[in-house]
Amino acid sequence: MIDPFDSRRMLRLSGGEVAVSSLPALEGAGLGQVERLPYCVRILLENVLRHCGRGAEEAEVVSLAAWTPGVAASSEAVEVPFHPSRVIMQDLTGLPCLVDLAALRAEAVRRGLEPGRIDPLVPVDLVIDHSVHMDVTGRPDALQCNMDVEFGRNRERYEFFRWAQRAFGNLRVVPPGAGIVHQVNLEYLAPVVHLGLQAFPDTVVGTDSHTTMINGLGVLGWGVGGIEAEAAMLGRPLMLLPPRVVGVRLSGRLHGRATATDAALTLTRVLRSVGVVDSLVEFFGPAAAELPVADRATLANMAPEYGATCGYFPVDAASIGYLLHTARNALHVADTEKYLRAQKLFRESDPEGDGISYDQVVEFDLTQVEPAIAGPRRPQDVVPLGSAPASLTPLLATSVPGELRGPGWSGSAAIGRPSVHPAADQPEDGAVVVAAITSCTNTSNPAAMLTAGLLARNAQQLGLRPAPWVKTSLAPGSRTVTAYLEQAGLLPPLEALGFQVAGYGCATCIGNSGELLPQAEEAIARRGILGVAVLSGNRNFEGRIHPLVKANYLASPPLVVAYALAGNFRVNLLTAPLGLDQEGEPVFLSDIWPERAEVEVLLAAVQRPGLFGEAYAGILQGEARWAALSSPRGAVFEWAPDSTYVREPPFLAAASRQDGRIADARLLALLGDSVTTDHISPAGSIPWDAPAGLYLREHGIARADFNSYGARRGNHEVMMRGTFANTRLRNRMAGEREGGWTVHHPSGDLLTIYEASRRYGHEGVPLVVAAGREYGSGSSRDWAAKGPALLGVRAVIAQSFERIHRSNLVGMGILPLQFLPGEGTESWGLAGSETLDIEPMPHGLAPKGLAEVTVRRQGEIVSVRRVLVRLDAAADVSAYQAGGIIPAMLAAVTG
Repeated sequence: MIDPFDSRRMLRLSGGEVAVSSLPALEGAGLGQVERLPYCVRILLENVLRHCGRGAEEAEVVSLAAWTPGVAASSEAVEVPFHPSRVIMQDLTGLPCLVDLAALRAEAVRRGLEPGRIDPLVPVDLVIDHSVHMDVTGRPDALQCNMDVEFGRNRERYEFFRWAQRAFGNLRVVPPGAGIVHQVNLEYLAPVVHLGLQAFPDTVVGTDSHTTMINGLGVLGWGVGGIEAEAAMLGRPLMLLPPRVVGVRLSGRLHGRATATDAALTLTRVLRSVGVVDSLVEFFGPAAAELPVADRATLANMAPEYGATCGYFPVDAASIGYLLHTARNALHVADTEKYLRAQKLFRESDPEGDGISYDQVVEFDLTQVEPAIAGPRRPQDVVPLGSAPASLTPLLATSVPGELRGPGWSGSAAIGRPSVHPAADQPEDGAVVVAAITSCTNTSNPAAMLTAGLLARNAQQLGLRPAPWVKTSLAPGSRTVTAYLEQAGLLPPLEALGFQVAGYGCATCIGNSGELLPQAEEAIARRGILGVAVLSGNRNFEGRIHPLVKANYLASPPLVVAYALAGNFRVNLLTAPLGLDQEGEPVFLSDIWPERAEVEVLLAAVQRPGLFGEAYAGILQGEARWAALSSPRGAVFEWAPDSTYVREPPFLAAASRQDGRIADARLLALLGDSVTTDHISPAGSIPWDAPAGLYLREHGIARADFNSYGARRGNHEVMMRGTFANTRLRNRMAGEREGGWTVHHPSGDLLTIYEASRRYGHEGVPLVVAAGREYGSGSSRDWAAKGPALLGVRAVIAQSFERIHRSNLVGMGILPLQFLPGEGTESWGLAGSETLDIEPMPHGLAPKGLAEVTVRRQGEIVSVRRVLVRLDAAADVSAYQAGGIIPAMLAAVTG
C-alpha cells in the first residue's frame, strides 16, 4: 500500500483489525487541522488520501488538507480526484448507462479484447422504480393492475436488465415493486461505512439528481450525469475543484401544523435567494442535532431544488440510532460508529460546530416555518398556505382561450370564493384534478405520512369525500410505509378517500400520472378550465406532471389529502370549509388536522426494527413475474435489429477529436430562462403525431404500446426524435407555436426541430442552441445532452448552467459557453437567422478560458463577442477534445 504521508493505521473492530487512512495521522504529520474542516470536506480528504499513489497525487492531498473558506474562488485552486465508493441508478437513467457499457464491451471485443475489460469496478445498484404508471387508482386492485401493465409494457427493458445483472460483475438490480431508489438507499442499501480489509466512508454518486437524499444519513453523495456515472463505474475519478461550503445553522423547532415538507420548501426558497449553486451545504446548529433522520432526509432530498450539490448532515447519535432502527447489522453499526469517531467524522455533542470554517453561514429558524405550498411552476416559488389561491391569478388570466370564454368571463374574479364541491356538479377553474401522495421526498417521512393518515381518518369520520373529478393516488417509496400505516390502522381511511396503494415507485412525481378522470379531462379539453395538480413531490415544472395540467403545486402529504377534499385550489384552506359533514355543517382544515402529540405517540408505537427487516426480506429476488423473465445470456449483448427499446448506440462511431473551433453554425433554438432537462428531453408520454410517435408507428408499434420517452431511452432513434419535443417548449424562433418547432434558415421553413436538424445535417451545417439562465435545470438526464449531440448541436450558449447538465454537455462533446455578465440573446440581438463562428482564445481551449463568437447576418458581420468557456477543469478539456467521455473511456481501455 502506497503511503507517502505515513497515515496508514490499523483499527481494531469486531471482526479484527482493519486498515484505515487516518485523518488524525495526516494532521499529526503537519497537514491541516481536521477539526476546522467541514465534515463534508473531511470525507473528501479521506477519499483523496486513501487513493494517493493510485489515482491521486501528493499535491492534491496537500491542497485539500489546506482547505480554507474562499479557496473555491481562487485561481490557485487545485483539482482533486474523487473516487465514489458506490454508484446508484434508477431504471430510466440506468438503462442508457448499461446500454452504453454493453456497447463499449461489444466494441472492445471487436477490437480483440476480453469482455471483462469493460466491467464495473465499484458496486453498482440499480433500482427499478421509474416505470410504474398510475393507470389505475382509487380501486382495491390498483397495485396489481398497475404492476401487470408495467411488466407488459417493459418486458424487453426488464429482460435487458436481467442480462446485465448476469453479465456485469458488481451490479445489483432491485426488481420492480420494491420502492423508490433513494428511499431504498436510505432504508436498506447504504452501509455508511464500508468494512473489509480496509474501512472507509460510504460515498455515492447517482444518475438521479435526488441521490442527495442520502446525505440525511451522513453519506456524502449527489447526482451526476449518466455519462459521468459510467466513468465512475469503470474506475475513473470525478475531478472536483475544492468546494465552496455553505453552513446552514438550524435553530428552533417546527410548531403547529408545520411539517418537514414545509421546512424543505421554505429552505429551498431561502437558499435559492442566497445562491448555493455549485456549493456543498452542511447543516449544523441545535436543531440539526435534534432533527430525526427522516426529517434530515427530506431537507437533503431537495438539494437540487435549492441549487446545491448536496445538503449534508454529519453522522451523529441519531444516525446510528436510525441504522439500528432500520434493521442494519448491529455489529456493523457499532464498527461504523467506532471508525467514524476515530476519524473525526462523527459529530459529537457540539451542534454549533465551533471551530469549523465555512465560506458562508445562513441562519434558518424552524420556528418561523409555516404551512406552505410551492408552485405553480417551480419548487422555489413557495407560497404561504393562506396565499395559495392568489398564486393562480396570473395563470387564470391567460389560461383559457378567448373562444372558450363565456359572456362576462373573468378568470380572477372568482379567486377565493368557489362553491364547496358537494354543491358543485362540475369542475371549474382551479379544480384539483390530481392529488398524489408520492415521491421519496415525503413518503420516506413517517411523521408526514402518519399525519396524512390521521387527517384522512378524521375526514372520513365526518363524512368528507374528495370531489369526483380528483384523481387520487398513493405511491409509497417503500413497503415499510404500507406496513406502518396498516399497523396504525390508517390505511383503511386513506383507501376510503381514494388513496389506495397504486404502486411502489416514483409515479406521479416524474409524470407517470396516467390519464385524468374523464370529468376533469373533458372540462380542460372542451371548456378550457385551468386544472391543478397537488402532489407531495419535489418538482413541478410545467407539463411534467400531466400535459393537460398547467398548474402544479408541491405540498406535504396531509395537504394533498386536504386539497383532494376541497376539490378546488381556489379554496383557502385556512379560512374556507373543505366540505360539509353528515349534518350539513361546514368542516374546516382545523377540524381534522391531528395534534402533533398524537402523531408523536403513534410514531413511537409503530416504528420497530422488525418492520424494516420484514419489508426488505427478499428484496433482490423480486416477485414471480421478475423471476420468470427470459433474457439473453452471454458476456456480449446480442442486439436485436428490430428492437424499439434497446439498440446499439452510435456514440463511438460518431465521435471525433475537436478543438473548439466551430464555423458557420446555425441556431437551432433560441430559448429563455429555466429551460429544464425535461424541456430538452421529455420523460413522459410520446404523442401520436410527434417525430418519435411517427417512428414507432413506422415500426408497427400500436399507440397503446408507445410507453414513454423515459422507458425508451435505450433506443437512440426514439430519443433523438424526442429531443426538444416537450409540448411546453418555447422556442422564440418558432414564434407563438409551442413545442418542438423551429425555423430552418435560409429557407425560412417551419419544421420540427428533429426535421430541421436532419436537413442541417445533410447540408453539413453545425448547430448551436442559445438560452437564458439556469439552462439544464431539473433532473440529471444524460439524454438532454446525448439527444442534442445526435442532432448535430456543437455548442450551447447560455447565461448560466445547472451543474449536472453542464457536465453532461462536456461528456457528450458539446461545448458549453456562457454569456458574460449583463449579456444574453437579447443584448446580442439574436433572432435566429444568424450564423455563428466560435473560436477559442487566446491559446486554444483551457479551463474557464474565453472564446470569441462572430455573429453574421446575411453574410455580414454584425458583432464580435466574447463568452466564457465552461470547461471548468483540465479533465473537462480532455473529455471535450476526445469527443466526449464515452470515446475517451474506450481509448483508455484499448490503449
